[in-house]
Amino acid sequence: MVLLIIVISLAPALQAVEYYADLTITVDSSGFVSIDGLTNYPNLTIKNTEQYTSKQQSIWALNISKNGTFTGFVYSLMLPAGSSINYIKTSGAIRIEENLGRLIVRGFGENESLSILIQYQTIKGENSLLADNIVYLFLLPAIIIVSILLLYLFLREKKIKGIPVKEDATKPLDDIKGLNHRQKQIMKVLHERNTPLTQTDIQKELQIPKASISRNIRGLERKGLIEKESIGMSNLIRLKKS
Repeated sequence: MVLLIIVISLAPALQAVEYYADLTITVDSSGFVSIDGLTNYPNLTIKNTEQYTSKQQSIWALNISKNGTFTGFVYSLMLPAGSSINYIKTSGAIRIEENLGRLIVRGFGENESLSILIQYQTIKGENSLLADNIVYLFLLPAIIIVSILLLYLFLREKKIKGIPVKEDATKPLDDIKGLNHRQKQIMKVLHERNTPLTQTDIQKELQIPKASISRNIRGLERKGLIEKESIGMSNLIRLKKS
């Protein structure tokens, strides 16, 4: 009987637990919530949890509700960048601010439970797409310019090294007047090969006497149609660019 009287007398004291909280609440773009700060409410502070958020299509819901009476609570809740609030219901009083593109809900209350219910959605998809397109618009001209420059340097290096580059820099053979049969043969070989040849190469190609090759090459050189370049003991013969 005495024990029952003691329990009954202590019951109001056991039930009258009063809580306090001074919290910073952060929600990231993936719905993870971190709660930091000072409080005597059990297990209220937590890192990177998904227990307070849910998502349906593009709408996020944040629900932080704690039973019990808080003699005083104050919190600062930061939503993800690019968020817009569709619905909000909280205990106590609130005000909404914006800082660097993020909405901040600041709330406070006395002698009541802690309850925060917010529905929000992010619009960063459209902004990110626009930002990506702007980046590509700036990169595309640079890529084109670099590609043209590399192609120019490649072709220039081939010319310097004597590697043939396909180009029609010589006159058509039919338009050249005053050539004999041998000279036309020599010009045709140089034109078709489109690369410098030695006198021996031309002789083997045409199967004509060496003396005839030498005589006709001198004639073509005097006409300004070919040019020679000494490479060691040999002479390279090429069509003269017009």
